[in-house]
Parts: sequence; C-alpha cells; structure tokens
Amino acid sequence: MSLPTEMTRIEITEPGAPDVLQPRRVPLPVVAQGELLIRVHAAGINRPDALQRAGKYPMRPGMNPIPGLEVAGEVVALGAGVSTFAVGDKVCALTNGGGYAEYCTVPAGQTLPIPDGMDWVKAAAIPETFFTVWANLFGLGGASRGQRVLIHGGTSGIGTTALMLCREFGIEAFATAGSADKCEAIRALGGEPINYREQDFAAVIAEKTNGQGVNVILDIMGGSYLNANLGALAMDGRVVMLGFLGGARANDVDLLTILGKRAVVTGSLLRARTSAEKAAIADQLREHVWPVLAAGRCLPIIDKVYPLTDAARAHAHMEAGDHIGKIVLNVA
Repeated sequence: MSLPTEMTRIEITEPGAPDVLQPRRVPLPVVAQGELLIRVHAAGINRPDALQRAGKYPMRPGMNPIPGLEVAGEVVALGAGVSTFAVGDKVCALTNGGGYAEYCTVPAGQTLPIPDGMDWVKAAAIPETFFTVWANLFGLGGASRGQRVLIHGGTSGIGTTALMLCREFGIEAFATAGSADKCEAIRALGGEPINYREQDFAAVIAEKTNGQGVNVILDIMGGSYLNANLGALAMDGRVVMLGFLGGARANDVDLLTILGKRAVVTGSLLRARTSAEKAAIADQLREHVWPVLAAGRCLPIIDKVYPLTDAARAHAHMEAGDHIGKIVLNVA
C-alpha cells in the first residue's frame, strides 16, 4: 500500500487551555515490532487528554506526548511478528497516545476488529471507555449480576458505557448528574438518577436500598467524595477511583467505616498498564462485550463530532461539561 511521507497531527504546544492544541505537519510514525500502523478515520476525546494538555496528567518516561487514546481506522502496515491482522482490516484500538493524527501506531494486542455495520465515529468511541469500564467496574470492582453499583458522572463517556453494560449484565445502577436533562438521560439508559446538586447521594442510596448500600462505586471525584462514598457502600463493597476532579487528597477519612464494612478503596490508570495487561482486557472484551456490540446493543452515545483540526474546540466543549456521551474527532 502506497503511503504518504507526512501527516497532520495535533500537538500540545505547551501546557494550558484548549487553544494550545495545534495542528502540525510531521513524518509518519514508524511501525515497530508487534505494532500496526492505522490510517485513522476517527479519534475519541477523553478526560485524560485534557488533563495531559493542561499539564496535570502523570506522564511517565517514554509516554507518547501526542494526545489521543483511542482510534478507529484501517490497517495500512504491519510490524514484524504481527499475524492477527492484515492490511485493509477495519479496526478500533486503545492507543498508547498519538491518536489525534492521520496515522497512528498501536500494539496489535490493544486492537480489535470493528463490529459489522458500525461506523468509524462510533467505533472510535469504544476503546478507552470500554477498556476502562471493563477493567475497573467488572475487574477491580467485581461487579456481577444481581449487585448494585453507583456511577459518578453518569452522562460522561465512562458513565454512559457503564450504565449500558450494567443494564446488559443484570446489575442495578445508580448514577449522579447535575441537571434534569442529564438525569433523564441516565433514566433512559436504565439507571436510577441522582441529581447531586439537589440530593445527598449517600442518603438516596440508603433510602433506595433499605440501608444496604451498593456493592461497587465507580468514582471520578476522588477526595471530596470519599467519605460519602464509604457511607453509600454495602458490606464488603469497593470504591474504584478513576479520577480526582474533586481533589487528589482526602482529609479526615472515616477509617472506622472502612474497617466496619470491610471496604476496599482502589483505583487504576489505564494508560500506565503494561501492553500485556491491556491485551488481556482486549481479550475479555472480545469474549464478553463484542457479541453484544455486534448485536447492536450498548453502542456508544455520541454527543458531538469535530474535525481533527478543531481539537481545541472539542476540548473546550468537553470541559464545559454539557455533553452527554462521547465527543469524537473526524479525521478522514
């Protein structure tokens, strides 16, 4: 396949507001052993992208400085040792960075075939959120049929994905949001909405569960919610932290509640996991979730699509907090 020598990608010119995201012409990335080179047709926008742009994401040595953690596109080149995909395959992938570009290299183990009939935009909205929800809600959290969960930020990409998978797998879900429209969206996805601006979520959980609480909490707030989360937990419950919008430190933590409920407080960063760990999550998704997507259920909810070169506007839209579902860049 004939490939160009240059491409457009979006770079973070310096840490700051959305307008530091600027398009640049650069050489195509070189595909390494075990990798695919993907011609990107769409790329998802995620909260870690915005944190990285603002200089607030823990970037370890060797991490790709180009934002973009999920893409959908066409395989155009194979690295040495790759036998699971062929040139021309339509795929979506969890990247290690670099997705805001016309071409992106991705480890083959983090790549999955696009279900038949799914368009590029929806496919690009799958990897980051589905990998994250599966690894944390179902993996670390151990959520299973018949249990109850609480999802904070119920209308985010993570939140809507978690709600759909809970409905699919027979898990009762509560979710927080800050407006009537967002609460209605949660209800439409099968969840019980809690308006955090008007209600004490721990009190609502206690009332709705007859004081039993929820088995798993998927949390994006961090420090400011920790004590209330502990109060909403059932015995042997788990708080799984994905972010710290409410602060990365927690003061005056109620340790007695942790002991009394045998609670587990845990969390993870998907990007920091090894390629082997990410490949294992991909295998689990292929087994448990891909048949659901292929049947047309649990498809990503798309809020808005922007051209690649409008990545700054896409970030501003996400940070305004009015979106329901995913924001995606249309690349080609």
